[in-house]
Amino acid sequence: MSFTKNDFGADFNWGVSTAAYQIEGAHNVDGKGASIWDTFSQKRRNILLGENGNEACDFYGKFEADIALIRQLNIPVYRFSISWSRILPEGLGTVNNKGIDFYNRLIDCCLEAGVRPWVTLYHWDLPEALHQKGGWVNRSIVQWFSYFVDCCIKNFGDRVKHWMVLNEPMVFTGAGYFLGVHAPGKKGLSSFLAAAHHAALCQAEGGRIIRAQCPDSKIGTTFSYSHVEPYRPTLARDIRATAKVDVLLNRMFIEPLLGMGYPTKDLAILKRIERFMKSDDEANLSFDMDFIGLQIYTRELIQYSPLVPFVNAKIIKASKRNVQYTQMDWEVYPPSMYEALHRFNSYPAIKEIIVTENGAAYKDKLQDGRIEDIDRIKYLQDHIAQVLRAKMDGVKVNGYFVWTLMDNFEWAEGFTPKFGLVHIDFKTQQRIVKDSGKWYAQFLNNGL
Repeated sequence: MSFTKNDFGADFNWGVSTAAYQIEGAHNVDGKGASIWDTFSQKRRNILLGENGNEACDFYGKFEADIALIRQLNIPVYRFSISWSRILPEGLGTVNNKGIDFYNRLIDCCLEAGVRPWVTLYHWDLPEALHQKGGWVNRSIVQWFSYFVDCCIKNFGDRVKHWMVLNEPMVFTGAGYFLGVHAPGKKGLSSFLAAAHHAALCQAEGGRIIRAQCPDSKIGTTFSYSHVEPYRPTLARDIRATAKVDVLLNRMFIEPLLGMGYPTKDLAILKRIERFMKSDDEANLSFDMDFIGLQIYTRELIQYSPLVPFVNAKIIKASKRNVQYTQMDWEVYPPSMYEALHRFNSYPAIKEIIVTENGAAYKDKLQDGRIEDIDRIKYLQDHIAQVLRAKMDGVKVNGYFVWTLMDNFEWAEGFTPKFGLVHIDFKTQQRIVKDSGKWYAQFLNNGL
């Protein structure tokens, strides 16, 4: 499918995404408090190769050059997140003016370079001080989060016009409070359901705060989406297992936001979330977002498994299925983009969809000062083509952001997976634009 940027229309939003903990470094500089990822990454065996984000890409010290690089790559939108503990070291109370100053300078730098800042309020780095009070399991997180949102809007809302409340609530509650593989490393169904319900309340309340203070802003939130199919498509057990996984991965947070309530009829275990609900919660879960961000990478094939509690299902890894896959063991399956966009477009209440993350990790090879990452280029081209295919069908998709600007700290996988359009030498902090970055720049300049 041959296409150019012009095929998407003049108002289509093109960008690149990052997250504070993954790139900023400066973990204890200028009054910043510890986050749960600062703490979690210091414990043995939590992170591959024992790595951490203490220095990461040193974006804190190099942001001006990195924004200039974004401009050089013809990227008009930069999506980044605000570190809660950098501006509120204890999560509440006294504001760290040096943290506020950093984000003011970053926002101003973007605007001066002609790059539009789109800000994610929460990208997983809860202040450690609030975790010590229970974190997302404590219902008080709704008040704590409201305080943080209010602080951000008052300081940055005059210049930032696009806000995303949460990043992938299913991932940070599931991996952090049920499986324990992400910060803060808690496990168990009760912790997960409490954290999930409080996150769902926060995504709506955050939207209400922004709308009250900045009514001219565009407000959204972002969800991970995995296109799921039964491993054995004619086997009823696999079909039922796939439906349960779909509830958890793709429906659990969007449907209450849209006023539909939790999808408990299709996954009985979710009924236990009611123990954490109060009388007004059902109404308070909903909010009319201006857009929904979708983060789409792959397809998952689901097999029935009686050994897995609650869902009786397991994911069959791509590396076990004789398919092409990335460094993350994610299948390369571009139609997953098309299917995901159509699926969310089927919710009548969703006004607009932005693909806020899409990209691929590969083992890059630096040779003669160049990275010829042809697999990543093809991945991006094929997935962007699926966005256009959906748009031509009438799907309300109006943006596409690459994950990610530069190689960074990829959570539990450390620095091993390379997603960036820009290579980072983490010893010298040298930046080298990969061929994929050059391709994206050319495409955004309306080249092929």
